[in-house]
Parts: sequence; C-alpha cells; structure tokens
Amino acid sequence: MSEIPAKATESEDPSDGARDQTAASAAATGGALWQSSPPGSMYDYIKVASFSIGPGGLVDQWSLRAEQLFGIPAARAVGMDPIEAFIDPDLREQGQRKMAEILDGREWTGVVPFRMPDPPEGGRGADGLAEVYVMPTRTAEGEKAAVCIVVDVRTLRRIETDLAASQAIFGQSPFGFLLLDFDLRVRRVNQRFANVFGGSPDDHRGKGVFDYLPRGEAERVSATLRRVLESGDPITDMHVTGHVPGSEERRHWSVNLYRVHSGSGRPIGVAWLATDVTSRRAAAREAAAARRNLALLNEAGARIGNSLDLETTARELLDVVVPGFCDLATVDLYQGLLTGDETPPGMADGSAELRRVAIASAVADAPVGRVAETVKVGAVHHFPFNSPCADALRTARPRSVPAEEGSLVQSTLAVPMVAHDTVVGLVRFARTKGSEPFGERDRDLAVELAARAAVCMDNARLYRREHERALILQRSLLPPGDPEASGLDIACRYLPGNAATEVGGDWFDVIELPGHRTALVVGDVMGRGLRAAVAMGELRTAVRTLALLDLEPAEVLSALDEIARGLGTPGGVQQATRTARQPRDADLSEVYLATCVYAVYDSVTRRCTFANAGHLPPVLVEPGEPALMLDVPPGMPLGVGGEPFEEVEVELPEGALLALYTDGLVESRDHPLDEGLHAFVGALTDPARPLEDVCDHVLNTLDTHHGEDDIALLMARVQGLPADSVGDWTLPREPRSVGRAREHARAQLLEWGLEALVDTTELLVSELVTNALRYGEGEIRLRLLLDRTLVCEVWDGGLVQPRRRRARDTDEGGRGLQLVQLLSAAWGSRRTPRGKTVWFELPLPGAEAVLTDPAEALLSLF
Repeated sequence: MSEIPAKATESEDPSDGARDQTAASAAATGGALWQSSPPGSMYDYIKVASFSIGPGGLVDQWSLRAEQLFGIPAARAVGMDPIEAFIDPDLREQGQRKMAEILDGREWTGVVPFRMPDPPEGGRGADGLAEVYVMPTRTAEGEKAAVCIVVDVRTLRRIETDLAASQAIFGQSPFGFLLLDFDLRVRRVNQRFANVFGGSPDDHRGKGVFDYLPRGEAERVSATLRRVLESGDPITDMHVTGHVPGSEERRHWSVNLYRVHSGSGRPIGVAWLATDVTSRRAAAREAAAARRNLALLNEAGARIGNSLDLETTARELLDVVVPGFCDLATVDLYQGLLTGDETPPGMADGSAELRRVAIASAVADAPVGRVAETVKVGAVHHFPFNSPCADALRTARPRSVPAEEGSLVQSTLAVPMVAHDTVVGLVRFARTKGSEPFGERDRDLAVELAARAAVCMDNARLYRREHERALILQRSLLPPGDPEASGLDIACRYLPGNAATEVGGDWFDVIELPGHRTALVVGDVMGRGLRAAVAMGELRTAVRTLALLDLEPAEVLSALDEIARGLGTPGGVQQATRTARQPRDADLSEVYLATCVYAVYDSVTRRCTFANAGHLPPVLVEPGEPALMLDVPPGMPLGVGGEPFEEVEVELPEGALLALYTDGLVESRDHPLDEGLHAFVGALTDPARPLEDVCDHVLNTLDTHHGEDDIALLMARVQGLPADSVGDWTLPREPRSVGRAREHARAQLLEWGLEALVDTTELLVSELVTNALRYGEGEIRLRLLLDRTLVCEVWDGGLVQPRRRRARDTDEGGRGLQLVQLLSAAWGSRRTPRGKTVWFELPLPGAEAVLTDPAEALLSLF
C-alpha cells in the first residue's frame, strides 16, 4: 500500500491531501503556489474522514478525522476488522461479501449504518450513518488493499439542504441577485437578473458595476461595495438609478448589500440583492405630489385673498407658487379691470391691453420669456394674436408655451384667471431646466390656483368699485375746499382710511346762518361701508335743513336723534318716534348710531353755543393760554333716543382757536384714547400760526397714518365783527318809527360808503318795520351788519312768523314780503327768546349778484 502512509497522521486528512496537491502544483510551476490552503476551505465544512484496509481485511491506517467521526483512537482502530467492529451484527454477513469484492479490486460507494463502540462508562454506542467511497489499491508488494473515504451522512444532508435553499433563493428568487468577488467582478447572477439585463446567467460572469450603471452612479455604488467588503457592515435599501439595455426608461432599484463568508467565516465577496421599485417610486411620487398639491391649495386658501387690493392679491398668489410650485411666475391683469371699467374686461380675441402687476423668481436673472424681459411691473402690454398666451385668454383654457432657444426655462404654462365666467387676467408659471416639466396634475393644480386667485381678485374689483363709489358719495357730501364764514377763519382736513379700510361715516360742515352767524358741525356714523356713508349723507342733509330753520343747537340734535332712529326703521321717523318710547335696552341692531357736536357762533357777540351727542369734546386755545378741552355735556349718541341734550354757551376771545374733530384723529389700536387726546391737545401749542400750518402740524405730530378710520378735523379762528360794522337801534312802537328806521339806515350806509344800496335798503327797512308795527308786539329793534354782505334785521316781541302771500289786484296791502323777496339776495325769519327776527341780505356793490331796481320791482307787483 505505497499510496497510503504508514501511520495515521494529520497529513492523511483529505484536506491535507488537497494541500499536498496544491503544493505539487506549485512545485510543477516553479513553486509559485507552494502555500497552505486558507482556513475555512470546503473540506473543513464537509469534514471528510479516511482510513485504509490492508491485504488481510484489517485496518492498517486511521486518520484524525476518523477518530473524530467514529470516536475510536488510531491505536485501537489499527488492526481491527471494520466489518466486525463497526457494522451492525445483522448486516455483517453482507458486509463481509462486499469487503471480499473490494479486496478483489472493485470500487464501491454506499451508505453504511454503523455503531460506535460502547462508551467506557457503560451503555450502548451511538448509531450512525456514513456514506463510504472505497477505492481498491495495491501495496508496494502488489497485494490487494483498499482506501476508504467516509463522510457523515448528516453532514451531506445538511449540505444538500443548504444547496437546495441556496438554489431556491438564488435561482428562483423574483429579485435580482449577484455575487461579486473582491475585485467587484460578477461571479454569479440569478436568472431574474439575467432576464432584466439580457443573456444567460453565465454571460454576466466577470462583468463589473460600470457595465450596468452610468458612470457617476457606478462610482458611487463601487465606493459603497468596497466599504461593505472592508467593514462588513451591511447596506439596506440603497437607491440605485440606471437604464436597462434597449430602453431609455429611467429605472430605480432598492439594493441591499452584505458581505458573504465561507463556513469558517472567511470573507469571499459581496452579495447584491436588488428590487425594482420604479413603479413603487412612481406611485410614491404621485402620492407625494398629491400631498404637496393639497398642502399648496391649503396654503393658497390661507394666504390668498387676505387683502382687497388687486396688486396685493397677485403678489400673494406668487408668494404661494414660487418656489413651491414653479421657479418663475408673472401675473397680468386687464387694464380695464384696474381702471374701474364697468364693461367686462378683455376682448374676444385676447389681445386687449394688460398690465403686469407682479413678477416672482426663485432663480436670479432668469427670464420667463421675451415679454418678461421687456415688460416690468406696472407696464402695459398685450400678447400677439397667434401667441399661446392670447389663445389662453381667448379660450379661457390653459396653454403650454414652447421653450425659447437659449432660455433657462424649459416648461411654461399660460393659465387664464377666470372668475364667474369672466377672464380677468393671465398667470404664467414656468420651470427652469433641471426641474421636472409640468404634467397633467400640475396643469390641473395651476388652473385651480389661478381660479382661486381670480375669485379673490374679482371680489377685490367689486370691493374697489363699491369703495370708490362710497368715497365719491362721501366726498361729495363734504364741503368743497375751505368754507368761508363771517367772523371766522376756517381750515379743515379730511383723511380717508387706507385702501383696505371700508369707507367711514365721518363728516363735517360749515353752515352760514342769518345774522352773520355760523353753524359748525362734526359727526361720525358708527360702522363702516356704503351704508354708513349713505347714513352720513342723510344726517348731513338733515343738519343743514334743521340749521336753516334757525333752531337752537339742542333742538337740532333732538331732531337728528329722531331722524337717526328713522334711518334704521322701515316705518321711518314716525316709527322711530314710537320706538323712542320703548325701554333703553331695546334692540338697536337696525338703528344707525352716530355722534355729533353742533355749535353756533355769533360773530357780533363772539359767543358760541355747543350741544353734544356722544362726541369727543371740542378743544379751545385762547391767546397766550394752553389748549384745553371744553366741558360740554357729552349726551347720548344720535339714534339712542330718550335723553335730552344740553347746551353750553361760551364767549370766545378774539383770536381764539376752536378745534372740532373725529375719533380717528386721536384713537388707535396702538394707544388708548386718553393718550391720543393728550397728544392732540399738546400739539396745539402755537395758535397764532397760519391756520393751514396749524392743521398740518397737528396731522404731522399725531399718528394719522394708521389707516384704521377716517379722520376729520375742523379748525376755526375767531375774528369777531368789528363794532363799527354794526348798527343797532331801538325804536318805539309808533308809526313815525318807520321814518326813523329809514333815516338810521340811510345814515349808516352813507357812513359805510354804500350809497348804491341806500334806496333798496330804505324801501325794504320800511316794509319790515311797518310789518312789525302791524303784526308784532313790543319794541322794535333795527340792526345792520356789514361783513361780506349787508344784513338788515328787524326784531319785535311777536311770535307769529311772517308769511308771504300773493296779493290780488284790488288789495291795498300784502305785497311787502313779495317786494323783499324781489329786491334782496335772501330773506327769512327766526324765533328768538323774546319774539322773532325778520331779516334780509343784500350783496355788496361789485358782487356777482344783480339786484332788481326798486322802481321795476314796484311796477311788477301791480
């Protein structure tokens, strides 16, 4: 048995034989491969045992692996009959025949049950099953012998199971599977991988990562593979992107990488398990896009339309879409829409003028197109008839705009802004190169965003129209310019709230009264909007009407209170009168409440009578004295009813300054009312300055730019009528007083240099004094007042008001008041605390009014 060593040693292990074969090969090639096999070889896993049988059928060689497998040391095993020693007694006869055949020179392979020797501590030895490969051989002397290779069947079954599992996982897996060696070259792929990339599994042996992926992606993946080989740390769910042969479709894979080891733990390469997630990523992108779109719509609902200004609404839209939806965007609105044209904006062909109201860009210096390069915010332009933008305006449907050569923009949507079936403008959304082009979902979202903004803009347009109408109404009801009054230097200011604030009900007025008296009015209707402006106009008209009746200030406010209640009551003033008798806590939801201060100033006496209906107190600045708020009883606001109004009479020094105002001047969210009143009083420090300068100083000093409410300011400087401009006489109640009245009037007019008015004045004074004698009571008082006009007043103690009537041809009287009306610029009568006053007014010579000649007037009466 020259092929078998003489004794059992470790070198007899087949693994050692493999090493000897490797060493022999190395010797044959010059010693380059002369090295031991690395640990963890296949033989370590299989654990092959060997022994030899001599010519006599007895064991003559026993390896260390045989010792481990059978549990018998070599010293004991050598010389034993293997059939007698290891085979079950029932099989020994069959075993002896096989051994004879083997020794006769026949190979044999089979599975043999065996029983290990009984253990020393007693008991029966364990049963085993071994797969044996017996090879006949001869000794050096030519005698027949045998070499036996033995493997534990349990190990083989485990190997078969592992191979079957490996084949099931590797070959039958629906995922792409690769095994790469230390050089990152493919050693094996499964059929799934070959189906995707073409060819058979063997065609992929030796290929590298760069054969499957684009260069940049391949470099990233190669670096990751090396890191897995070096560290042994697995990589899970790594995203890899590439293309499969014959397709331009971008594919996405989820890849798991882990280092592979042999049975003894030696690293042998990297396993690559890939799952195609292209459709999954597409679905995820769709879901993510849907979530982003929903979030964008929610954001648009929260941010767009907070302002009732068209330009602000356009900017709010762009703040939402850039950069969340696109990289660039512009908004164009029809010019007619912005100018308040009542006709539907736009033309049928989409070429009407538009104004660029907003531009937004997330990319520096990136043009949206030729139009954006030339049209700036605020500029007016129009789109060519054949352009996609004009077509979008014409058809009210979104259009894609082709990308221009050399432009950074790769995808543009022109979306019309449609509100209530009316196109109001156009939004252009653009994405630059590197961003994903617009898809159908994006188009739908763009239409929804534009529609939401269009509705907000249409609401802003309607609001602007109503706001402008209310402003026109409100301003038309205010005195034009700076009104004039006898004995007063007047300046006024009115500041409406900002564009986002509704029109208020603030108003002021200056009303000239008979006898060179003036009514000063400042009021504020509570609430805002067109209804408040209309209520303000009605109250202002009512004030002027009541003032011309020459009622006392408290009486004027009482009448206004009834009117205010009638404004919110379907039954009008009569219903308001009945409502006024109801309890104070009655429902006031439909009542127009207003505050008002009404003052009447007499330029002859320089006395001013105030009545207040819940308004802020007037401020008076006397020469050389600090400003102070007059103590006028505030009263209840107009429209509440049930409370009388009080009057306060104040004598105003010459040169004193009187200020009436609304709460918008002194009240703000930023400070309390008392602080604003204190600031206003403190701003009136130099009343001697020109009145216009005083107004400007007050507005510049106070916080008047908050835009929360309208502001009305009425300031008057007292300039009493000089004593030499007043003629005042008391006449007894007797017929000759008529002649004396004519004499006093003639003398006074000649003193004033008004010879041209002497005849007319004598005639009219005669008529009024005669009427006082006939129909009046008590003494008669004649007063002439010279200011911007000549006023003549005749006072008496009678309460009966004169009434003009048409005299018949046969009547001897009844023509006096007709004559007064014909010859005077104005005439009237008013009650006084002790009777009545009848007056007439004549313009001074050189004035525009032309009076009738007295002779012609007399002739016209007959």
